[in-house]
Amino acid sequence: MPRCNLTVTRQKWQINGSFRIYRGAKLHAEVIYVEITQGDLKGCGEAVPYGRYGETCKSVMKQIKDVSKQVEEGITRMQLLNAMPAGAARNAIDAALWDLEAKYYNQPPSVMLNMGELTPVLSCFTISLDAPEKMAENALKAQYHPLLKLKLGGGYEKDAATMRAVRKALPQHRLVIDANEGWTAQTLFPLLDIAYECKIELVEQPLPTNLDNILYNITSPVPLCADESFHTIDDIEDVAKKYQAINIKTDKTGGLTHGLATLMAARNANLKIMVGCMVGTSLAMAPAFVLTKGADWVDLDGPLLLLNDRDNGLKEHNGILTPPDRILWG
Repeated sequence: MPRCNLTVTRQKWQINGSFRIYRGAKLHAEVIYVEITQGDLKGCGEAVPYGRYGETCKSVMKQIKDVSKQVEEGITRMQLLNAMPAGAARNAIDAALWDLEAKYYNQPPSVMLNMGELTPVLSCFTISLDAPEKMAENALKAQYHPLLKLKLGGGYEKDAATMRAVRKALPQHRLVIDANEGWTAQTLFPLLDIAYECKIELVEQPLPTNLDNILYNITSPVPLCADESFHTIDDIEDVAKKYQAINIKTDKTGGLTHGLATLMAARNANLKIMVGCMVGTSLAMAPAFVLTKGADWVDLDGPLLLLNDRDNGLKEHNGILTPPDRILWG
């Protein structure tokens, strides 16, 4: 087979306004872009370094460059699982290899996986952390999205007021909340009761990962979803004792290849599935879109939060996302 060539670059995409969660705010999405070329074919991938776990653009680019020789010599996606740890670096390469393979066979990855063509899906739309009245105002502005995700973590009084304010503003809307580890052992159960009162359908990562052992075998009035507490297939057995759902992100699983195995294992453990994302372009969403075939919730609104997106990206109408064009990926 012809030898491959790998290139990796760092890119910055401006967010439309700011994106704020419990741990802080940002104005730009910094992503790592990978191209793998083989003859006339080119495969592309994008990943977002996960700062919560010490990843930076510099560290991710180094990881990619460290395996570039193996990639250029023809490493397979399955071999890549053993050559690199899970994370953004492996995700970028895995995505590019999938894209290259799809172009070689002239079939989208979902068809190669016998999953059929990708179809439009309903996605969450994120309302960033802010004052309760401001979040209610922003939720009203975004009410054409039937499913909203509220970023919380501002303390008991603020989070309680936010849930009630948004629910009052939008009595019939579907709502999920994401505390990004911002609740405490003391506020957990009172806030879960308010979430139930406000008809919240899912609470994502309420506690810091080092505190979530108190969730073992509790009965929560609202289903709990693990995000920061969940990364790969190795976490499923423990997570299933504390949560009712997991958020699968390709930047955590280290790519679609491991994400598919993770989804199947989670289903076997009777966990519900959210397919989520970091803030990135449609190129980062494209591999994750394959996972939506088995998802209960989809949260792939990353490109909708940007001022601009890549050409041929996903399209959105009334909360429904159409998969990115195959010209972009797959």
